[in-house]
Amino acid sequence: MTPVERKKLQKLDDLILNASSEELKKIQEIDHQNQMEGLSLYDVYLDSSSLINQSVKKPSRKLK
Repeated sequence: MTPVERKKLQKLDDLILNASSEELKKIQEIDHQNQMEGLSLYDVYLDSSSLINQSVKKPSRKLK
């Protein structure tokens, strides 16, 4: 594991440890969805920066 990955995992651990009960419910729902797809929360979190950096093209709309 690289130092960058280690830092990201520490951030996720801190997020979970300091989360409110409502935030924990949301994290649990996300984790459950990931598990249904065969992924772990940690794997998705480590890979999330590549998802965030992708550009999304929005369809252009013409105003009338």
